[in-house]
Amino acid sequence: MKHYCENQDAVLNAFGSSQSEGLTSAEAAKRLGENGKNKLAAAKKKSLIRRFLEQLSDPMIIILIVAAVISGVLAVVEKEFPTDVIIIMAVVIINAVLGVFQESKAEKAIEALQEMSAATSKVLRDGKVIHVPSEELVVGDIVLLEAGDAVPADGRILESASLKIEEAALTGESLPVTKITESLTIPQNAKDVPLGDRKNMAYMGSTVVYGRGVMVVTATGMATEMGKIAGALAQAEEGKTPLQIKLGQLSKILTWVVLGICGVVFAVQLIRHGGFDFEFALSSFMVAVSLAVAAIPEGLAAVVTVVLSIGVTNMSKRNAIIRKLTAVETLGCAQIICSDKTGTLTQNKMTVVDYFGEDETRIAVGMALCSDAELFEDGSLTGEPTETALVAWANKLEQKKYDLKATFPRVGEAPFDSNRKMMSTVHSTGENFVQYTKGAPDVVIDKCTHYLKDGKAVPMTAEYKAEILSANKAMADRALRVLACAERAWDGAPVSYEAGDLEVELCFTGL
Repeated sequence: MKHYCENQDAVLNAFGSSQSEGLTSAEAAKRLGENGKNKLAAAKKKSLIRRFLEQLSDPMIIILIVAAVISGVLAVVEKEFPTDVIIIMAVVIINAVLGVFQESKAEKAIEALQEMSAATSKVLRDGKVIHVPSEELVVGDIVLLEAGDAVPADGRILESASLKIEEAALTGESLPVTKITESLTIPQNAKDVPLGDRKNMAYMGSTVVYGRGVMVVTATGMATEMGKIAGALAQAEEGKTPLQIKLGQLSKILTWVVLGICGVVFAVQLIRHGGFDFEFALSSFMVAVSLAVAAIPEGLAAVVTVVLSIGVTNMSKRNAIIRKLTAVETLGCAQIICSDKTGTLTQNKMTVVDYFGEDETRIAVGMALCSDAELFEDGSLTGEPTETALVAWANKLEQKKYDLKATFPRVGEAPFDSNRKMMSTVHSTGENFVQYTKGAPDVVIDKCTHYLKDGKAVPMTAEYKAEILSANKAMADRALRVLACAERAWDGAPVSYEAGDLEVELCFTGL
């Protein structure tokens, strides 16, 4: 069933759920037992013994073990103490233990991160809103979404109050997607609605950045879109790293060299002796084997493991967890990395990097108040990425949003509209009122009749307007997203909060 092409009632009926009551606790427990927990399937863990044996399966290690066996046989035949055997096996065991230890440490770090990210969801069950662990969600559950929430499963949107969801991790689209409740239709000559265009769906792995909404869960765990990606990754065959390939080649070369040494030395000894004598042949064989063992670099495997372990330790200091030792060398020999930057090389967070205007603090205060992003006392932010960047900028200038809201409470607003490309908010200053407007520079500037000079509003001139437009172009040419800020003083509360009544005779404060 393509839930995005069905109306809300059809989807709810298909799952036996109700938007006003949700599922019953008994039904939810039954479905949880039938379908399993809402989490991505973890790969089956390898036992400690298997991981230890895998460390010993390396071609270089196998050659060392063979060398140790031959050295042991020589020691028994010649009735000597097996010093070489002890040294070689000590190197092999220490090497394997070190490799297992490093990988186990990385696994524990990854598990700790997963436990930290364990989340809860606000769900409607038995007609009551309760908090349940996200992994206990089932299909048909009614989930309430708010700004800052991680979407816990795939679901069909039932209600949307300016709901915007950031889906960069799934689709690569950096801008938040405005969600709708209407059903979709499949475009002509298309088999399905593309994932990025399913605006009435919410998907696991995405984040609510603005507004609020309600959804009915349509898929959980491995049945989600994120689960399908995880399944494909699990089936992918693990290739060898460049270092493993090179060491494998070296092992083959050493094997043939060792066999060649044995054969040549043994044959030359017999030829020089002038005949076959068992005792002399045995003695010649021992000499040949001794030379072969000496040709094997027993310390190479240990040196490689120790050097890679140092690399892993250095990477961990930079908050990068390396799961397999050989991956360090792979990263080191990479010359070009091709990657989708959004949410991968970047944090998908915007930052204010430049401004134009007389008073930076005044611009920051106006931008922060004329936004719906929120700053919490622990320094965390929630809201649309552009607005959180503005609030973070104000916070950096010691203008905390929660303090500004207390000092200048909002009394009215003209919300953002894509046609106007602006939004305005009106705030009480105690004695009078002030309005802040932010939006696209070309639109805001056209509404400005004044600009700030020495802290006072003076009439806009053609020269200053040209200066603003020049600054706007300079920022845009650097690939910066530019917003303009303006303000307007009111002696009393505005009679009307309509955009047409508020957004006139503005005073430009900055970009």
